[in-house]
Amino acid sequence: MAQDKRGAMYMNLSDAELMRYSRQILLESWDIEAQERLKASTVVILGAGGLGCPVSETLARAGVGAIHLIDDDVIEASNLQRQTLFTAEDIGKSKAKTACQALSHINPFVKLSYATERLQEDNAKQLLLIEQAQAASGPYLLLDCTDNFSARDILNRVSVKERLPLLSASAIGMSGQLALYEPAQKSGCYHCVFGETLGSLEQSETTDTQTCANSGVLASTTTIMGNLQANAALQYLGRGKNPLAGQLLIWEGIHMTQHKLHYRQDKQCEVCAKPYDI
Repeated sequence: MAQDKRGAMYMNLSDAELMRYSRQILLESWDIEAQERLKASTVVILGAGGLGCPVSETLARAGVGAIHLIDDDVIEASNLQRQTLFTAEDIGKSKAKTACQALSHINPFVKLSYATERLQEDNAKQLLLIEQAQAASGPYLLLDCTDNFSARDILNRVSVKERLPLLSASAIGMSGQLALYEPAQKSGCYHCVFGETLGSLEQSETTDTQTCANSGVLASTTTIMGNLQANAALQYLGRGKNPLAGQLLIWEGIHMTQHKLHYRQDKQCEVCAKPYDI
């Protein structure tokens, strides 16, 4: 293990890894140092479904060091249309466990782990490997791949309190959104951007929220958004760059358009504008 120019710790690559990742290392914007930083990285992914499958597969193929998947759901027939790590033989099995098994065949160099519990306030630190993240020498990144607003809110609050970066993606119908929040930069959080939505959900337990289950989603939407999420993760973990700093990326599949909206910290935000204990 050695140290890069930015002071981060990275791990040396074996000959087999150099061969596997050679096409990335050839890039002018990506080199051996970036690949070694990626190998020293840990990603924790909440949700092993439509977004979690493509983002975890791409990160595994690219050479991220460790992937931890969290999902308490089981595979259903309706998942097979877009959840790319599963087949018909997997119906009824745990999503997190089955996804890890598939990823282990894709890249044996990646350290894989999973949890099948539902994220709650009282188990968040344990499930999200917070203590390991604080003790780790390499980059760490939380990935939001769920369509559960309650879980997203918990994830965001942990991210802010522990000053850990959160890469949040969503996909519905033929559109998606993506943002990479960095609490250490005090540039805003998920609650700053979607606070009104979260507030309305808290006020009414009967509020109908759009999800893939009740609104539908095109198979390509989750794959595209999952790989856009993977692209942002690779830039952040390997190069230490946030390509979405202070910006919310919006992708529209119907017209094949993409644009960004700028955001900044809400000074009245109940999550990131003042200390919060979870």
